[in-house]
Amino acid sequence: MLARLNHNAMLRYSGLFTWGTVGLWLAIYLIDPVSLTLETLDGEAGFRIIPWASAYLAFGIVYWALTRSLGEGRPGFFDHAALILLTACAIGVSYFSGTALGSILLMVVAGLLPWLLGPRIGVVWLVASNLAVLPVYIQPLGFPPFIAVLQAVGYMGFSSFVFVIALVARRQAEARDEQRRLNSELRATRALLAESARVNERTRISRELHDLLGHQLTALTLNLEVAGHLADGQALEHVKRSHALAKLLLGNVREVVSQLRETGAIDLAAALRPLTENVPSLDIQLEIEDPLNVEDPQRAHVLLRCTQEIITNAVRHAGARHLWIKVYREAPDRVVVEARDDGVGADMVNVGNGLRGMRERLQQCGGQLQVETLPGEGFRLRATVPATVLVAALTKVPEGVR
Repeated sequence: MLARLNHNAMLRYSGLFTWGTVGLWLAIYLIDPVSLTLETLDGEAGFRIIPWASAYLAFGIVYWALTRSLGEGRPGFFDHAALILLTACAIGVSYFSGTALGSILLMVVAGLLPWLLGPRIGVVWLVASNLAVLPVYIQPLGFPPFIAVLQAVGYMGFSSFVFVIALVARRQAEARDEQRRLNSELRATRALLAESARVNERTRISRELHDLLGHQLTALTLNLEVAGHLADGQALEHVKRSHALAKLLLGNVREVVSQLRETGAIDLAAALRPLTENVPSLDIQLEIEDPLNVEDPQRAHVLLRCTQEIITNAVRHAGARHLWIKVYREAPDRVVVEARDDGVGADMVNVGNGLRGMRERLQQCGGQLQVETLPGEGFRLRATVPATVLVAALTKVPEGVR
């Protein structure tokens, strides 16, 4: 059963189990109040059952809600607000119960800090929250100040151990997510290479047929035509048949060459679909024309790299959970990639190395890049690339075979 749980689920259920064990003290008090009643230094009861139970139950509810989507995206305002409330409830359990039970709940909170805060802020949060329980050890528990400090430091050490384990777990999870993303890019690149190899092989075969067999059949046809003017009798009949057969073969070669060149385009959908599969922490909806062929392998490679950069930015910088990508042919000679996400957005577009490299690749192919963003509305991107190579020398067919 444990093998089927991911790291987030195991963290969630282990925290809830610890929360449940702390609740045993509350249950025992409700069953037999006298057995657990602690007396403060001034003789007042240390337990305040209603606030204690309220803080305890609030801790469980907030923890359940906070860990439902833990690690699935960048922490937002509500996540940080829930963390503040969770820490306050843990401290409140100690104050209202007059025990160190809140310090145990702070260990549960320590397991969440690496997922919600940076390491440095997390350490400060851990130390401050454990020191906040220090007055409970002095009163009502009645420890001398030095012993109270040692008690707080001891629980702080346990919380630090939990914090480090959670930090290692988060970094391992990030490494696995990065590996899955790289595997998706590798599969997409491999698909593009396979398509490029297929196109190159078709182009090579069509060129060989055109340059060798086509020209030789053209020369043979011309020679047979000349021989038809010189021959007579039965020989003339054989020359005419040979000339007709040579013209038929030449027509077949022309048709095969044309078919090879027409079907020698790269299937862009086959290269892009593996790129959008199994991307961690991001739901990608890809809409692409079928078929969508690109004649130039370089332009297909540019479109693949642009799509990779769009996905990377959405995962690392945008804080998005959903990404919509649409790829279509706007005109016979232009391919468009449109993308939008539901990330946090920004006041203005910060052009980093990724966007700068994307724009440079597109400009080398005669394409364009447009990026729009607003706070709370995510990013919108539009990239356009000419689908064909506009160079006459690459498309010119020599005389003789057309």
